[in-house]
Amino acid sequence: MGQTVDARGLSVAQCPSIDAEYALVMDENGTVYFERNAESPTQIASITKIMTAVVALDAVDAGETSLDAPVFVSEAAAAVGESSAGLQAGDVMDLETALKALLVPSGNDAAVAIAEAVGGGVEPFVERMNAKAAELGCTDTVYENPHGLDYDQYAGDLHSTAADVATVVRHAMKNDLFRSIVAGGSTDIAVTRGGAETTIHLESTDGFLDVYEHAIGVKTGFTALAGPSFAGAADNGDRELYAIVIHSSSEAQRFEDAKTLCEWVYGHLVSYPLANSPETTMYEGMEVPVVAKVAHEGWIDKTVNATLSDPSASIDIFDLNGNVSQTTSFEKLDGDVRAGDKVGTITFKQRNEEIATLDLVACEDLDAPDFFEGVGIWWDRLFRGFSGQPQSAQSVTLNETPLVIDKTAE
Repeated sequence: MGQTVDARGLSVAQCPSIDAEYALVMDENGTVYFERNAESPTQIASITKIMTAVVALDAVDAGETSLDAPVFVSEAAAAVGESSAGLQAGDVMDLETALKALLVPSGNDAAVAIAEAVGGGVEPFVERMNAKAAELGCTDTVYENPHGLDYDQYAGDLHSTAADVATVVRHAMKNDLFRSIVAGGSTDIAVTRGGAETTIHLESTDGFLDVYEHAIGVKTGFTALAGPSFAGAADNGDRELYAIVIHSSSEAQRFEDAKTLCEWVYGHLVSYPLANSPETTMYEGMEVPVVAKVAHEGWIDKTVNATLSDPSASIDIFDLNGNVSQTTSFEKLDGDVRAGDKVGTITFKQRNEEIATLDLVACEDLDAPDFFEGVGIWWDRLFRGFSGQPQSAQSVTLNETPLVIDKTAE
């Protein structure tokens, strides 16, 4: 949440225990819950292929190509080696199939074939990858090839950061086809080889889908420089998270690290009821909390009971982010008030960041003084002015903001 563990006064036990040297976990709204060396540049290996897919899908959206456009596997594509989809020179498939060959088994051969088909060559395609990174706001990312290999003939300045990877993942997951491919696990594809249709089995490299019930993808990576790495996504039905782990201790541990980050966030998200008052009243046939008493300026001593526009409203908050505070503002009431009328506003903040704003509504009717009552009130206020007594009631807030309970500290 943007502060060091020490600055927040947290203990080691309250933090996620992971092996990855670089890490970050973010939700779909861009809130970063935990990061470790997330701005430090490092190699990301085949996590690069997320951007390869993004650029290809952008080309589809722009009408430059289509998902059924043919992708030819060149000698250069087939000869890349290392992680492969098993493509051979001369194979032909449509772009959607090529994207599966790219993302499911982490096919380096598919990466080059897509770059050649969509970008007109590897170099112009990589230029588009870097341009897209800049467009998304990546601050320290350089792509030099579409697959992420970083040694021998592919050695160079290619690198990224956990924070930039999370930005790219968050963007990629907005595309339905990308989401379906990375969440689908192992699959079969059909390519045209030597004039005949050939089936290729694609074995997924994503063990996250096997070890975590909330996993929905995304992409593995491994080289000696990047170490066992993974950019993962999870959704527990309430919140989607993106967990980036780079240079973990083993290929299996990278998935455990991602799971740990997601479970840590989910474990610290608590439902916080916004109405917390010791006083209740009946409103619209049900008992509701009286969160404030709002002064009616026409009277000397009368207030209107008020509740939240949604008395049962609650909000999910991250408990390690600190306690909740509130501020209220009240409407000027001088005419007739009816139950349901807006009589104010209440704003809730956590660490000075607004998390919710709701209207205060009257729980009861209150008529303004009639002519004769007004005359009596005028004289009463005149005498009160001489004696220094209050000339009208004061609005008060009854609502409380209970302390946020840190469950790991119990």
